[in-house]
Amino acid sequence: MNINLGAPYEAKLKKIIERGYAGNQTEVIRQAINELERKLDAEEAMLVERGVLSELQKMEGKKWLSHNEVMKKAGL
Repeated sequence: MNINLGAPYEAKLKKIIERGYAGNQTEVIRQAINELERKLDAEEAMLVERGVLSELQKMEGKKWLSHNEVMKKAGL
């Protein structure tokens, strides 16, 4: 696959390789993709946690029914 990233990104790739973080452009791109995936996974987990905490706050102070109580009320 050939891609044209443009001069600014080509310069960044070259700088990363010169610093020794990667041996070639393919390695730089692979590392960038892996880092983006980790970042997105962390962001998704944070958003889920926020949603769960929000729902728990909404339910705070409300009466909970056990599974057995629900089944009794349903006549099961």
